[in-house]
Amino acid sequence: MKLLILVLIFSLGCLAYPNMNPFVEPQKEERFSDFDMHPHIHRQHATKTGGFAFKEEELTSEYWMNNAKALVEEKVKRTLNTNKARNVIMFLGDGMSHYSLAAARLLIGGEDAKLSFESFPYTASSMTYCVDVQVADSACTATAYLSGVKTNDGEIGVNANATYESCLDGQDESNHVDSIAAWFQRAGRSSGIVTTTRITHATPAGAYAHTTNRDWEDDAEVAESGCDPQIVDDIAEQLVYGKTGKNFKVILGGGSRHFIGKSLTEHGTNGNRIDEKNLIYAWERMDPNRTFVRNRAELMGLNPTEIKQLFGLFSDSHLSYWIDVERDNKQDTMPSLTDMTKKAIEILELEKEGYFLLVEGGRIDHGHHRTQAKHAVTEAVEFSKAIEAALALVNLNETLIVVTADHGHVMTMSGYADRGHDIFGIAGDGTDNKPYMTLSYANGESFPQHSLAGERVDPESLNEYINNINEMKFPATVAREDETHGGEDVGVWAIGPWSHLFQGTLEQNVIPHIMAYASGVGDGLRACDN
Repeated sequence: MKLLILVLIFSLGCLAYPNMNPFVEPQKEERFSDFDMHPHIHRQHATKTGGFAFKEEELTSEYWMNNAKALVEEKVKRTLNTNKARNVIMFLGDGMSHYSLAAARLLIGGEDAKLSFESFPYTASSMTYCVDVQVADSACTATAYLSGVKTNDGEIGVNANATYESCLDGQDESNHVDSIAAWFQRAGRSSGIVTTTRITHATPAGAYAHTTNRDWEDDAEVAESGCDPQIVDDIAEQLVYGKTGKNFKVILGGGSRHFIGKSLTEHGTNGNRIDEKNLIYAWERMDPNRTFVRNRAELMGLNPTEIKQLFGLFSDSHLSYWIDVERDNKQDTMPSLTDMTKKAIEILELEKEGYFLLVEGGRIDHGHHRTQAKHAVTEAVEFSKAIEAALALVNLNETLIVVTADHGHVMTMSGYADRGHDIFGIAGDGTDNKPYMTLSYANGESFPQHSLAGERVDPESLNEYINNINEMKFPATVAREDETHGGEDVGVWAIGPWSHLFQGTLEQNVIPHIMAYASGVGDGLRACDN
């Protein structure tokens, strides 16, 4: 009887739920394939390989297996370089997020391409938050990766005990923290700065300045904040007269307007200073053997053996985006980051005791802030070229090279475009039947351009997309006057003596301590002590 009841229950169950019946072929579960989920693929792929930009051998397992095995073998054979680092070169890509790198690879050659530093043997991840903020700016990060101490947003060369924009806290030397450039100088070794931004901007200022407001680049800006410029030293003054700033062997960048008075002109523009000082002239007058240059021709014509100290300003503000330099045919007057890097290294390599050099690709950040992705990504490519040039000039047995970023940005790279597709093009279609771009931003000034009456604008209908993609502002989800930084970790790439210490997830302020250990400077643990 019990068996009969079980059979009846099972039979009723099979009628209600036929997939439970072992004697009936189960119905296939409804699932969505990639083609169902991404209908744009149907119109982009006529055949299995149509439109794809891969090599034929990539279709085989052997290709991927052999590539992976070769990399493992290379890693196993790698030997550690524990020489003392005579020289340290730090390359800082301002705002160089991982998405910036991925886009730059596509621009130079494809998904499997590598930028010059991405083949460095050791990599790490840097945590970019600052003491008072989750998402950092370039000032507090510069203090971290140059001075080894995290501080507050907007502050440079001071610890977090100093209050933002305090007129007196920045003058209090008990709040000051010195950079690795100062550590090198104290050890009797040389130092230099190269940047595509104003030389008084946040990143380069991190090498020599102490201030509670990164915007105090000249005395007029100090006065605007309600502080007395006679008491509070602006950043340009600190470069010319400061204990670290005045000792740089090489200074190359932009921003001449912050060094001259309002009645004076440099690079066709009046200065900002209300004290009417000419700090460029003051810098030159300190030593008759100092050299000041204003354009590329003067820079490239220098003989490194004749340089005691070099100061070069090539623009009243930031140097032009390289994509604009090429458009306007200004290559003869505006040096590239590669030009400045090569000349700086040629001069510093003559220093017997060695040197520290900070090189900033600063306009990656500015392109992102304007949601002009092509400007930002092109600047990342130029940054990579400068590193490649440096590698050809130095001896890696005695030179530690560290490449990193200060923070990320909110540009993302969306799916699902084909391999080899234009990184500045269309990725697919949204549910509104309008195309969307591969690159877009979480926020920024471009929001109104890409939104009308609560609906997305077809980007392919925009004049910039059709006629001038270089100037296009890429889509943003939230309206802001200025696109924001991102709070993600950034990469660190290292090669040369003690580069193997750059592994794992690091607090950003650890970076200069590793560089100091490798080079034997500073007050902390040093390799040469062992």
